[in-house]
Amino acid sequence: MNGRALIVGEALVDIVRRGDDDPVEHVGGSPLNVAVGLGRLDREVRLATSLGDDERGGRIVRHLDASGVALTPGSVSATRTATASATIGDDNAATYEFDIVWQPELPEPSADTVLVHTGSIATVLEPGCDAVADLVEKQAETSTVSFDPNIRPALIDDEVRGRERIARLVALSDVVKVSDEDLAWVEPGRDPLDVARDWLSRGPAIVAVTRGAAGAVAVCRAGVVDVPARKVEVVDTVGAGDAFTVGLLDALWTLGLLGADRRDALREMGVDDLESVLRTAAVTSALTVARAGADLPTRAQRDEAVSS
Repeated sequence: MNGRALIVGEALVDIVRRGDDDPVEHVGGSPLNVAVGLGRLDREVRLATSLGDDERGGRIVRHLDASGVALTPGSVSATRTATASATIGDDNAATYEFDIVWQPELPEPSADTVLVHTGSIATVLEPGCDAVADLVEKQAETSTVSFDPNIRPALIDDEVRGRERIARLVALSDVVKVSDEDLAWVEPGRDPLDVARDWLSRGPAIVAVTRGAAGAVAVCRAGVVDVPARKVEVVDTVGAGDAFTVGLLDALWTLGLLGADRRDALREMGVDDLESVLRTAAVTSALTVARAGADLPTRAQRDEAVSS
């Protein structure tokens, strides 16, 4: 399938601390990771973000270039490049503190874009979050819309407004990937699968819920699919969910299900195709957590793992 992807959202530098070791810096940000992951799978990708013209910003630009990802005009416009300080616990899970100002210069919608993806900080942090949702709504006229809330509660000052913004994007989306931890924040006390079904009724064709080592479950009109996580030795979980999103979107792209003109076909997807898509996503995530930082696989690496 021809066409390209537009990823909208934050790009930052993760400052990773583990125990008494010296901190290590990795390029990160959930939307950036998705852009890089798709670029490494040989997809044509643009990233609309907000970087500073500084050393960390330059590192991000080089990282994107190396993965074949282009920046949209105006993406180097911030006073400084954002950072996220990640502390890795004994269970290999990460907790974060952020230094970010989100006021991006966003592009106009593009007719040759078959996929627009957004999520995380970009969709809830003022002042830029509403402009992101407006762009996604316009781009939906030609594109499949993908959304990953990837919620960072520390950056949501108004929880009611934050939930409203998430609900708006769920309703705009064709594909939603969300973690069980995200759902515990959005809908405390509710079963994640019940929430996924509720979200499906609001408009998406697919709602996939990741559950860490317990694998993932997804719902579509045809039914429910549950897949296990691929067993690997986990180095850290930074970028695990983003890698799952990459695998999910790439598999749908391969099936020819992206683009607004394929929206009906996506909604009619059967459970067998959905299971295949989820298994590809699980492998993509497993390869990422087996390496330090959000180091997403190339197509050759991913295809070798899928066939093994």
